[in-house]
Amino acid sequence: MIEFHPLRIEDRATIERYTLPSDSRNCDLTFANMFCWQEVYRSAWALVDDFLIIRFHIDGGPNIGYMQPVGPGDFTPIVALLRDDAQSCGQRLRLVGLTDEGCSLLRNAFPGSFACASDRAMEDYIYLADNLRTLSGRRYQPKRNHLNRFTAEYPDYHYEELTPDRFAECMALERQWRRTHEGHVSELCAEQRAMQQAFAHFDALGLRGGCLYVGDQLVAFTYGSAVSDDTFVTHVEKADTTFEGAFTAINKLFTEHLPERFRWINREEDLGLEGLRHAKLSYHPAELLHKYTAIDLNDTEKACKELWQKVFGDNETFIDTFLIRHYASQQMLSIQHDGRLVSMLHILPFECELGRTSYIYGVATHPDFRGRGHASQLMRQAVELCDQRGDNAVFLIPTPGNPSLRDFYARFGFAGALPVTFSTPEDFDFGTGDPTADLAMLRLHNPHTLLPEQLICHHKK
Repeated sequence: MIEFHPLRIEDRATIERYTLPSDSRNCDLTFANMFCWQEVYRSAWALVDDFLIIRFHIDGGPNIGYMQPVGPGDFTPIVALLRDDAQSCGQRLRLVGLTDEGCSLLRNAFPGSFACASDRAMEDYIYLADNLRTLSGRRYQPKRNHLNRFTAEYPDYHYEELTPDRFAECMALERQWRRTHEGHVSELCAEQRAMQQAFAHFDALGLRGGCLYVGDQLVAFTYGSAVSDDTFVTHVEKADTTFEGAFTAINKLFTEHLPERFRWINREEDLGLEGLRHAKLSYHPAELLHKYTAIDLNDTEKACKELWQKVFGDNETFIDTFLIRHYASQQMLSIQHDGRLVSMLHILPFECELGRTSYIYGVATHPDFRGRGHASQLMRQAVELCDQRGDNAVFLIPTPGNPSLRDFYARFGFAGALPVTFSTPEDFDFGTGDPTADLAMLRLHNPHTLLPEQLICHHKK
């Protein structure tokens, strides 16, 4: 059994003995982030076979996750211990923050046993520090324009180091900033509590920051900490947006004052927020750091993955993303033969112009078991289930270039060839891979329903 310890300020030296010499640039591995957000994530740590293990509550909810172990060499020999620890908590193993290399190690060590997927909203933005210090080159011309307008309009601006006597001013500016972002109240309240922790233990956490003033008025501040010997993470950056160019100015000035050993700046993720994504991309990151989540698959999920690969030949990343983001056991109909999954389909909930809609997806039968009526049996069950729960429409997309499939699905009341577009938070492609070939056959509750020129479908969790 792994002995985990609650995160205390005194643990910084032990944890950074592993994180700072590592090549990890993951913002979640800074001690300051783990400590300041512990009210939400309840992070704990342990040492196992010279690896640092961080366990936490994913999104502050009931599910626990384990960060990719930090240490020398291959971490996969201790995965069995992590699996046992998760099971002792009544959960399956979830590994979070895996690098590309970590994902490959896991897949090679446990073929078919894990699903690994990266969430674009949680990828870290990594920049060359020199680019942020100098803003040189044509692509940074818009940033230099912002900066020039700021310095011209506010010639009495000045930069100061963030010190304890300025904390109260920073919290006041944060409250002002928060009032303009009421659409994300819960997240911002959690961030405010994290900032309070940061200011209460600023030096002990190894934080450093900067303030931007116009005259005597604080108009921007920022702070962060090191995640490795050559990478600095910007945790917080706030500015009074009535001062145009303040964000650009504090970003540049703070980076200029960082030690030169920091060759890389991690400005954390964009959380899927469109405005934040646009702002981070405008600084031209050198890298978007993938942070994979890996889930230990149960036997049914493993069988689904194996059959999917056999029938459709999709790559492992695609199948894993489906299993992590969209699969649900109660949405899969299946047929077993001697305990082996031989045929399946998935009934996925969508919303569109037609109202409550189901999408029959991933209809697959193992080649050795075709011609036995398995797909027909599952299709009859599927349409009966959709009728019972009152769906307005059911649709599917036959594989292009296979006219016999259209004849097959027509036997169950499906007709037409309506172009369909999918809208999902992660832009997952529920179609054929070729949008021009995504033509849906529909089965309507009311056959006299007027159809749009194109079906736009929004996936429901």
